[in-house]
Amino acid sequence: MNSPKTQMPDAEICSGFSVLRSFKMMMLQPAHPAYAYLIRFSCWRQKQIEICFGGIRMKKQLNRSELLGSLPVKRAVLMQILPAIASQMVALAYGIADTYFVGLLNDPDKTAAVTVANAAFLMLTALSNLFGIGGASLISRSLGIGNRKKAASCSSFCIWTAAGAALLYGIAILFLRPCLLPVIGADSKTWNYCSDYIFWTICIGAVPTVLNPALAHLIRSEGYSKQASLGVAFGGILNILLDPLFIFVFDMEIQGAAIATMLSNTAASIYFILFICKKGDGLSIRLSPKCYTLTQHIPADVLSVGLPSFMISMMATVSNTALNRIIAAYSTEAVAGMGIAKKIDMLAFAMGQGMSQGALPLIGYNFSSGNRTRMKSALRALLIDCLVVSAAGTALLFFGANAITKCFIDNAATVHHGCVFLKIICFTCLTTTLNFFVITLFQATGKRIPPIILSLLRKGIIDIPLMILFNSIWGVDGIAVAIPVSDFIALVVAVILVLPYLKEISGTALPLDETAGNLPHRN
Repeated sequence: MNSPKTQMPDAEICSGFSVLRSFKMMMLQPAHPAYAYLIRFSCWRQKQIEICFGGIRMKKQLNRSELLGSLPVKRAVLMQILPAIASQMVALAYGIADTYFVGLLNDPDKTAAVTVANAAFLMLTALSNLFGIGGASLISRSLGIGNRKKAASCSSFCIWTAAGAALLYGIAILFLRPCLLPVIGADSKTWNYCSDYIFWTICIGAVPTVLNPALAHLIRSEGYSKQASLGVAFGGILNILLDPLFIFVFDMEIQGAAIATMLSNTAASIYFILFICKKGDGLSIRLSPKCYTLTQHIPADVLSVGLPSFMISMMATVSNTALNRIIAAYSTEAVAGMGIAKKIDMLAFAMGQGMSQGALPLIGYNFSSGNRTRMKSALRALLIDCLVVSAAGTALLFFGANAITKCFIDNAATVHHGCVFLKIICFTCLTTTLNFFVITLFQATGKRIPPIILSLLRKGIIDIPLMILFNSIWGVDGIAVAIPVSDFIALVVAVILVLPYLKEISGTALPLDETAGNLPHRN
């Protein structure tokens, strides 16, 4: 919003419109040489007046309340999820770019090292989801009842706590690397490569790596999905540009890939900080730690809602560690092939998370404001989008598995393993996306326990035992089969949990204390 200095008094506005009407009449003259021109005038605040072929049309930039609360649902859903999906696709470049460019070195050991190191890197993703998604849910619900003070306090808590937790994790990994590497599956061939990659991406780059997606979540919760996506895209594109520079031009190989990732996350974090500073009072997000108020039970609200997403990434770390250790018994090529397939299959995760992140503010805002009809319409539109996108993703990965895998490495054994694995695990596109759909509904409405249950089922409780079982039955390919099977079982449980909850929330709005701004605690 512009400053008061730019505001025009009503008399001037009326006068401006009189001039425009006169100009319109002039433009209506057929003989006028400027008749076919498009003339734009920018005026009072965010309003635009277009004079196009003799006709006047008013355009108004959407504010947060209009976007989340009154815009046609299908359009609002698309405006939220499309930038979020795009940003997730570009964010996927962080991991894929490193795997791709390191793969061009045509050394399966180095490609395997990136795969192994990713298990430790996922902890940073877990922290960003904990404070980013948890904070986004609380901010959107707070804004839904008009409590900007609580939203500001929440943002301050999330930013500083996330940065502090990331710093502590980076310091811990710095000293614990010798103990960590064998646990996550590093062997004598990949040890040094893993150590170098972890040093730059985690020990040095932990704070910006956590803040980058966390800030994107918070900004998106205020309805600025496009701006959040631009920041993520900026970091992803920069990583793609820096990877070949550091890997090949500077001849730093896997260490260069790690430095490129760290610098890209740093640049994206700076972008978000500058955006927040520029918007000022136009956002409820605050960078100052002084904005945090201890009396509003914010940590419990944030952590409880963000915990499922944290558990998803945490259990993904555990699951990937188990996967690396089980598959390492076969060959380095098998590890590298599975790593490539998993990176490519992150497309499913990115699509599911992108749609959920984009829709979460819309669902949370209308849930808190009591607009159940609009909330259900948003859920219906989101479900249709999930089905369409996931079906397209599954088809693309299944039929293009061989060609896609060959883009990453020119090693026959690695390509074979990668292609077989990808054709199996690509079916998680549908199950992962639908699981995210259910988890998003629970998160947006402040429901705490079911998302945690679903997160634990998807990664850890089901998939690790299945990997061990299927490995004993079908060998290395059985390890891959366990991934979509465990996701499907989790989806069945998700459907069982969500159907009665949908009936529960279809009634009247929950009572809220609008004066205190307290949001309902739902277990």
